Amino acid sequence: MTYLSRSTAAVGAVLAAAGLLAAGPAQAAPRDRVSGNWLHLTVAKGEDGNGPTRGALLLCDPPRGGHARAAEACTELAAAGGDIRRIPPERVFCPALYSPVTVHAYGRWNGRPVDFRQTYTNTCVMNAHTGAVFALDA
Repeated sequence: MTYLSRSTAAVGAVLAAAGLLAAGPAQAAPRDRVSGNWLHLTVAKGEDGNGPTRGALLLCDPPRGGHARAAEACTELAAAGGDIRRIPPERVFCPALYSPVTVHAYGRWNGRPVDFRQTYTNTCVMNAHTGAVFALDA
């Protein structure tokens, strides 16, 4: 099983447990039925985002979901008004190793749609710029 299929299965399990998946053919898309602040997050190896992928659903009202650092990520997003670009970068020394990762976040924050995609030179740089938001395995 790949990272993506595990991630997809985990997101489905979280949505099912939350009662957000309806049985039958007339079901609405799960993301249309989630209320509050939420983001579906993916981290993929490579510049194009087509490499091995990890993902998680982050629910923030209250913090929960398949995210290892949900409370911290929700706090950082709240301080940034849901705009990942506004999370203050951490001042850390990252190695000059080129091992690109592409992140994607989509969802809703304070009633507004979120669609963020960015490629970073490596995981250290990604973490420095996005805090706990994409720290899916931490």
